[in-house]
Amino acid sequence: MATASPNEARLNFRLPVELKTTIEEAAACLGQSVSDFAISSLAQTARNVIEQTQVTRLSNRDRDTFMALLDDADARPNKALKAAAKRYKDRA
Repeated sequence: MATASPNEARLNFRLPVELKTTIEEAAACLGQSVSDFAISSLAQTARNVIEQTQVTRLSNRDRDTFMALLDDADARPNKALKAAAKRYKDRA
């Protein structure tokens, strides 16, 4: 069984000539090849999108409220939380 090369994956797409020219110019400004420029730009944008969709940012007030709720020793799970926990356990 052959091992996969780390640079084996490919993305192929077509784009307008004007956009390709712009990308080539930007890559040249940074002293990068078009491939290196495209990879670094796509990777950074992908990381930003993932962070924006998977990270919840709270204001200081909301963070303090959230932490206070977590620290509440008297808190008991309500009916909705119990039902959610059961659904989660049933899926596993």
